[in-house]
Amino acid sequence: MKTLSKLLYNLKIDNILGSQSVQVSAIVFDSKKVIDASLFVAIKGSESDGHEYINNAISNGAHAIVCEFLPIELNPQVTYVQVPNSSYSLGFLASNFYNNPSGKIKLIGVTGTNGKTSIATYLYELFQKLNFRTGLISTIENKINNKFLASNLTTPDPIEINSLLSLMIQEDCTYCFMEVSSHGIAQNRIAGLSFDIGVFSNITRDHLDYHNSFDKYLNTKKQFFDSLDDSAKSIVNIDDKYALSMLTHSKSNKFFYGLNKSAHYNTSILESSLSGLSLEICNTRINTMLVGDFNAYNILAVFAVASELGQDKHQVLNLLSTIHHVSGRFNIFQSENGITGIIDYAHTPDALIKVIKSISNFCTIQRDLIIVVGCGGNRDKGKRSLMGKIAFENSKKVIFTSDNPRFEKPESIIEDMCIDLPDDIDGKIYKIINREEAINFAVNSASSRSIILVAGKGHEKFQEINGQKKSFCDSQILTKILKI
Repeated sequence: MKTLSKLLYNLKIDNILGSQSVQVSAIVFDSKKVIDASLFVAIKGSESDGHEYINNAISNGAHAIVCEFLPIELNPQVTYVQVPNSSYSLGFLASNFYNNPSGKIKLIGVTGTNGKTSIATYLYELFQKLNFRTGLISTIENKINNKFLASNLTTPDPIEINSLLSLMIQEDCTYCFMEVSSHGIAQNRIAGLSFDIGVFSNITRDHLDYHNSFDKYLNTKKQFFDSLDDSAKSIVNIDDKYALSMLTHSKSNKFFYGLNKSAHYNTSILESSLSGLSLEICNTRINTMLVGDFNAYNILAVFAVASELGQDKHQVLNLLSTIHHVSGRFNIFQSENGITGIIDYAHTPDALIKVIKSISNFCTIQRDLIIVVGCGGNRDKGKRSLMGKIAFENSKKVIFTSDNPRFEKPESIIEDMCIDLPDDIDGKIYKIINREEAINFAVNSASSRSIILVAGKGHEKFQEINGQKKSFCDSQILTKILKI
């Protein structure tokens, strides 16, 4: 239990009606989850407005309400706190409820269109190998030392974030590596958190169904770096054309990494094969098990963060050679008859072209590459034709299939992907809605030198179809068909 007055620390408040000495057992923003003595935060969402459920929350046991506008009828037994922005306030309330955990751990946030999961996960694995007690908050999973916790969102809500950080502190964790998504930034999920380092990997078209324009998407990412104070550090990919834009108003100490432009941290690719990457960093050659040229950026970002956190560079370089791939990120499977299958999460045009570029190091893509790809339903429709064209122009054969259609018809999504393409030419374009059948067709069409790229879903263990999550795993299907 916490006294309401303590939860209101650092909160911008317009008005308070009622006692601040009321005891609070929990903070919730879903009236159905209210328990006795809860503080209910009424948030205006895209689909519903929490203000409409204030009375429900009180009926369920809420003793205090945080809201942007007061109800017409007030309950004299309840304390009302009026704030300018409820969702922004939620972050500070949650932080205060859990005793400001982000101020007691070194919190490193990673943002960007692509690479967030890989960089955060590689950092977690590296610091575990450096014998630090460490936490991870990511798309795939949350971890506290070696304990696994379920992950439903790339960036959880503020209550869950602070709860996780609090658990990490209880487990004596020194570091937490956390993905920071554009949705998380826009919805104030990181409000009230104290970051020691912010990492920027890159930015390309994505989530325009939510942000409406690329400029708004860019500015949302930028807000993360704007929020860092002068004691924090920004570590930014200088090769991305928006790198400097990210830092225009940031008070943080700025560091850069890259392959093409001079930076505080540079690397060069010495060799790229299906066995891994050989890189030169700080005049030292390291051989890694990570495949794909794009991983050179991820590895360098990890090295930069570790260096700025004061770790021995030679020890870090030695350990980077032992880092394993992340689930669903350029995972390679090879059958006995020589067919190579690759599972990758690439679900944006930029990610898809980068994966294909990496594959071009291993084969002649127009002769050997077969691509199985779809696009998500109820998401940015503008990227569908871009991804369709990239797959068509950079493969021997492309099979368009279902991804997560959600509430759209897979047939319509596939047609959107084919808008800028010719009709079936020489058996190059195929449309197979059933994803397992599409993967099976790709394998049966392959020769001993073929590479099959199954793109878009990566680590996901389900397909979202008409509001239901149906069990489906690309890697399980592919390995079954390849008889591995």
